[in-house]
Parts: sequence; C-alpha cells; structure tokens
Amino acid sequence: MELQDRYIRFDWAVKRLLRHKANFGVLEGFLTVLIGDDIHIVEILESEGNQQTEEDKFNRVDIKALNSKNEIVIIEIQNTRELYYLERILYGVAKAITEHISLGETYYKVKKIYSISILYFDISYGTDYLYHGQNIFKGVHTGDFLQVSTREKDAIVPRMPSEIYPEYFLIRVNEFNKVAMTPLEEWIEYLKTGIIRPDTTAPGLGEAREKLKYYSMTPQERHAYDEHLSALMIQNDVLDSAKLEGKIEGRMEGREEGRMEGREEGRAEGREEGIKEGVVRNARRMKEKGLSIEDIMEITGLTLEEVHQL
Repeated sequence: MELQDRYIRFDWAVKRLLRHKANFGVLEGFLTVLIGDDIHIVEILESEGNQQTEEDKFNRVDIKALNSKNEIVIIEIQNTRELYYLERILYGVAKAITEHISLGETYYKVKKIYSISILYFDISYGTDYLYHGQNIFKGVHTGDFLQVSTREKDAIVPRMPSEIYPEYFLIRVNEFNKVAMTPLEEWIEYLKTGIIRPDTTAPGLGEAREKLKYYSMTPQERHAYDEHLSALMIQNDVLDSAKLEGKIEGRMEGREEGRMEGREEGRAEGREEGIKEGVVRNARRMKEKGLSIEDIMEITGLTLEEVHQL
C-alpha cells in the first residue's frame, strides 16, 4: 500500500479518535450499516461502570454511546481469547441497563441496548462471520410472535419485545473471506485488513479515509500506535506458543498416567497453565517497555491487581 493508503486500526480509533464529536460520522456509518437503521450519536458515555462494592466488577468496554433514540450502543473489540466472553458481554449489558435507570423510576425508562463485539479470535464453531441475537417470544403452539402494549400519551401502542430487549452482534473478523460487495462487507474488510477502497460509498468509510490516516498523526501518536501493534503481535505469538506448549505438556502427562481421564486432565491443565504463564511473561515485558496499565490489562486480560504484582 502507498503511504497515504495506510489507515489506523478500528480498535485504536475507537479509543482515541472516534470519541470526538467531529468524528462521530465514522462511528455512525458503521452502526447504520450493521444495525440496519439510521443511527445518530448524541454523546459518548463513560465506559467504565462504577463499582458498588469492592467485589463488584468493572464494566469495561471500548466505547459506549447514546444515540438520538435514547438507546445505548456498546462496542467491544477483543483481540485475544477470553474464556467466558459471552458471560462477560451479558454482564456488561446488564450493568449498562441498571446504571442508566434510577431508583424510583418506572421500568419504562429502561434503555434499549445494542451490544457489538468485534472479535479477532475464534469464539466458537460457526460458518458465518456475523451473528445476531435478540429476545423474541414465540407461541409454542401457534407460532405467532408476542406483542406487548404500552400506553403513550393516552394511546395504546403495541411494541415487539425486540424493541425493548438487548440485541447482540458478534463479528468474527477472521472468518470473513469474501470479496466485499456490500457496505457491510466493506466495513468488515476494513476491520480485517485496514483497507478502505478509494471509491467506497459505504456510510462512514469515506470519512474514515480522511480522518483515520496513519500519516496524519503526530510522530508521538504514530509511535504510541506502533507500540500498540507491536504489543498485539507479541501477545498473539505468546498465546500461540503457550497453546502449543500446553498441548505438548498435556499429552506427555496424559500418556504417563495411561488413562483417558489423565490425558484429558493433563491436556487441559497444561494448556491453561502454559497460556497463563505466557500471558504473565508478556505482560511483564509490556510493563518494562512502558505500556500503560490500562493497555496491558486490555491486551492481556489481567486484572489491575495482577498487573501491579508483576
């Protein structure tokens, strides 16, 4: 690629550039194409939920936005495997719902949530690069879809549960292997390769070509961005090595025990221990290189306490 055609990765842009109102158009275009509705961002909300107790969990997301329909959009970008990822996004959605309704308000004030996960690891088995889930209530015997009625301004208005309950989008970036023909496919192509076509008409991508240029950043910003990419590459290499070492150790322990139970337990323990040790080693290297604690936590999945103990 020519120098002017190099664009910043979406995960970096989300954290540092797309939070500014002048750049909302990029994010709005992506959400409009993905959700299939005209999305307008009103503001970027605080994306780390407050802990109610010391044992409570932080609701860490990459970006949380409020749109013009008073709905909340959560975007998370995950570069490395996380064991209980689905449980985590469920917790994040539940946390966002409760954070945005006050004690004493009616349940009508509960906000609709869109949870969007951009994943650079294989979360499960499946043949598609995009999965969508939402709550519906279908008649067991009749097959019809339930509608609920609510009173608005002295009128009874029917609503579908899908207008109330959260919606989940899982984008498995690495599974996209098509020639991009639609605006959505052009966006997925950018997420995977960093390429934006010069003649693109996909909402948001035209603005991204102008505002997410690598060589438009200051030298200091480019250095920080390059360090981020380097850390991701190191992390992926460590994880791949740890997985291989874990499999080898697991097989050896399993053979020594000579039983199926021993082999299975040995493989599982070997994989887990190998991956954990590799992550810790890599996190220590990141800390020595001066990466921020927040970046180390994001890339490795370690907790604040674990990073401080390195």
